[in-house]
Amino acid sequence: MKIGCCGFPISMEEYFKKFEVVEVQKTFYKPPSRETVEKWRSKAPESFEFTVKAWQVITHPPTSPTYRKASLKLEDAGFFKPIREVFEAWEVTKEIAKVLKAKFILFQTPKSFKESEESIRNMKEFFNSIEREFIFGWEARGWSAQIVKKVCEDLNLIHVVDPFESQPVYGDLKYFRIHKNHTDEEIFSLLGKANYVMFNNPFMLQHAEKLKRRRDEIEGKDLKSA
Repeated sequence: MKIGCCGFPISMEEYFKKFEVVEVQKTFYKPPSRETVEKWRSKAPESFEFTVKAWQVITHPPTSPTYRKASLKLEDAGFFKPIREVFEAWEVTKEIAKVLKAKFILFQTPKSFKESEESIRNMKEFFNSIEREFIFGWEARGWSAQIVKKVCEDLNLIHVVDPFESQPVYGDLKYFRIHKNHTDEEIFSLLGKANYVMFNNPFMLQHAEKLKRRRDEIEGKDLKSA
């Protein structure tokens, strides 16, 4: 089990000392330059893992408030539409993931990406058109478990969830994203239940530290008793 945060809540140098994985958030808002991500990779230990959140131009429409936050201005984009802007955004995401030696790319869709035949058709055209060099995860919002399972099966996507809100319906690999504050007991209940536990809330540093410390304590006890 790898434990980390969605973004860097502390300096990179300190973060690399504490954790073994981070989910890069800047790639979602406005991707950094190749030179910048090369520096990130060079600063991190060889064993450190970056996971990448796909650029919002792929998943979110221009009406999304996250576009304003990133000062992005596009006429049309998002929802996996089979248009130039979306596929160009994928090329940018892909190149950054390669530089970071990432294995996992997360596609998070907004609530406005409704469960519909058009949405499924867009997803199929998108994922069937791009290279499968990475593990792809999908965090859906507002979709039925039955349809999510079918889409993930058809397109070989890992169903990404917050386990306190829903359970994954497809994929041997388990990737959890924790969006709210929880008690220590609830946090510790995640031990051994996922390959990745990524905290994405105002308390993410404290929560990730606590869970990692408890995991390391248990693993240390197991090694001593072996």
